[in-house]
Amino acid sequence: MPALACCVDAAAVAPPGYAAFIAGDSSLPSAVPFSASTADAADSNSTHWSPAHSSALYRIDGWGAPYFSVNNAGNITVRPYGTDTLAHQEIDLLKIVKKVSDPKSVGGLGLQLPLIVRVPDVLKNRLESLQSAFESAIQAQGYESHYQGVYPVKCNQDRFVVQDIVKFGAPFRFGLEAGSKPELLLAMSCLCKGNPEALLVCNGFKDAEYIFLALLARKLALNTVIVLEEEEEVDLVIEISKKLSVRPVIGVRAKLRTKHSGHFGSTSGEKGKFGLTTIQILRVVKKLQDSGLLDCLQLLHFHIGSQIPSTALLQAGVVEAAQIYSELARLGADMKVIDIGGGLGIDYDGSKSGNSDLSVSYGLQEYASAVVNAVRFVCDRKSIKHPIICSESGRAIVSHHSILIFEAMSATAPTTPAMNQVDLPFILEGLSEDARVDCWNLSQAAMRHETETCFVYADQLKQRCVEQFKEGTLGIEQLAAVDGLCDLVSKVVDASEPARTYHVNLSIFTSIPDFWSIGQIFPIVPIHRLDERPEVRGILSDLTCDSDGKIDKFIGGETSLPLHGLEGNGGGSSGGANGRYYLGMFLGGAYQESLGGVHNLFGGPSVVSVSQSDGPYSFAVTRAAPGPSCGDVLRVMQHEPELMFETLKHRAEEFCGQDHGNEGTHAALVSTIARSFHNMPYLVVASPCSLTAMNNNGFYYCNEEDYNAAVGSGASEDEQWSYCYA
Repeated sequence: MPALACCVDAAAVAPPGYAAFIAGDSSLPSAVPFSASTADAADSNSTHWSPAHSSALYRIDGWGAPYFSVNNAGNITVRPYGTDTLAHQEIDLLKIVKKVSDPKSVGGLGLQLPLIVRVPDVLKNRLESLQSAFESAIQAQGYESHYQGVYPVKCNQDRFVVQDIVKFGAPFRFGLEAGSKPELLLAMSCLCKGNPEALLVCNGFKDAEYIFLALLARKLALNTVIVLEEEEEVDLVIEISKKLSVRPVIGVRAKLRTKHSGHFGSTSGEKGKFGLTTIQILRVVKKLQDSGLLDCLQLLHFHIGSQIPSTALLQAGVVEAAQIYSELARLGADMKVIDIGGGLGIDYDGSKSGNSDLSVSYGLQEYASAVVNAVRFVCDRKSIKHPIICSESGRAIVSHHSILIFEAMSATAPTTPAMNQVDLPFILEGLSEDARVDCWNLSQAAMRHETETCFVYADQLKQRCVEQFKEGTLGIEQLAAVDGLCDLVSKVVDASEPARTYHVNLSIFTSIPDFWSIGQIFPIVPIHRLDERPEVRGILSDLTCDSDGKIDKFIGGETSLPLHGLEGNGGGSSGGANGRYYLGMFLGGAYQESLGGVHNLFGGPSVVSVSQSDGPYSFAVTRAAPGPSCGDVLRVMQHEPELMFETLKHRAEEFCGQDHGNEGTHAALVSTIARSFHNMPYLVVASPCSLTAMNNNGFYYCNEEDYNAAVGSGASEDEQWSYCYA
């Protein structure tokens, strides 16, 4: 030990290998920049980066086809009609962002990001594609009935989404499914303008009021089916239908034995949350028979889980359900519809894999063919009339039509020092003997490229130094130097560039809640600069004051995302976006809006609907709505913004209104408070600073227009508050 201590204590006589390590010997491997690995991923022989390379790197053709692609300018485009989209009909997402976010004074809409872009043309194409797939399978297999789908509104209850689905689905009797009383009310209202044959499927747990509303819907000539989720519900249906003199149409949800593994299959199978067992189904049949309502039992419903991974599993479930359907027909029920529930999956990562919650191994046509074949096989064998096939495909209908766009505001680069910056004598000064030994062992393991050993000694060294720091025997400068040494060794041994943290103007809890809650991964891609080689890898950190507010898992099993440098932070061209860097999250049209919360009181994004147009920009904004204001989200939590404003206004008068020579300043301050209630909670991102300072005694405004409105309008306080909530 004395010899080792001598070596460690005397930097001048450090062993040759150790000295080389301190000096930065060129024989040591340097960190491999990210650009080399990305080039290998797309084209190892290419020195010129193209949009095709980015498309391959981000798997856009895998998860995005046929609705998303990259154009020659390096921007992501939407192909609103899928495979039928012509080149001039593609919609450039960057142009949408520019139109939406530019000030009104230059022809923009003046909306703030984050932004949801809806493309109803994609929604229409998804409905038509699903319908076409079933019609093709029915015709090919000689099936003697038809397909008639419903959209489960729980996937996205937005008014315009549901109304568009009813409108687009009217030619082929597409209906709606509700799972609660408010969903039933919105479905009833929307279907008043739909096809009269469209089904209104009433799922979910029910009380007397729910069943009353469903029977009322039937009285209003809506094609309503009450699906029994619990055995006791049949008693309410029998009782209330007699009081209303309405003959109900009833379905039962069967609890199948067939289930699939993974998160999305957890509610299926014999121990699933929903549905009736065979014993309960037989008791329901007996009660209906005794009440003279057995002919009202016309639908069988089942659901084996969302994101069904393969057609083999799908067919197993459909065959089991078709057997139950046939038995109900044999028992005297007037069976007409088999509702296969949801489960039609989408490929989130482009892998076409049947072994993952993120992907499926089939397309629309394979799905439809498997369903039709399974139902036909059982019914033909039992000599049962072919039923109407209904599905509740929500995720597959709405996921593609919605894109979440948000901005990266800044990036935190790794702070690993260069080799020649390591001051080993300074590091060793003040270390305990055990820590010095760890330092020596760490350096030797690094010279031998023993990765695991390096990590062990680095952890030991850090732990010992932290203990010394807590005891007060080690200064913060030395602790930081030890951290730098450990990071440097890790970088040298690992030979990879550490991921940067990109700070994004977004709340993950509000806009991507499934990532936080169940680990659902969505494709996230820069929507521009895809003609440039990404220089770094990064993770995304949101605005919330929560350590879970980050995205560090991406498609393909990656723990970081290929990204471009920001202006002033690694650079690269701005891609026509005025130096800003925009990212898009795709395939998030289902569930994310309905599940999003208000963590840190961040509300939802701004929303625009965009339709394909033959004008110069290939699109027209048909609807636009700013995101909820600070006042709006405060109201959600039972606060009263008007009273809050009055309190702050009086406080301003008390403490800031005493300078009678500066009445304008006081008025501007009150107006600014009012505007803060009106503005969105998200950051206003401007360059070079997020706020532009106006010369008004130190007060700050978002821009010159806000400043002029605040100090030059001469509006009364009531008018200022009216502006706040106009």
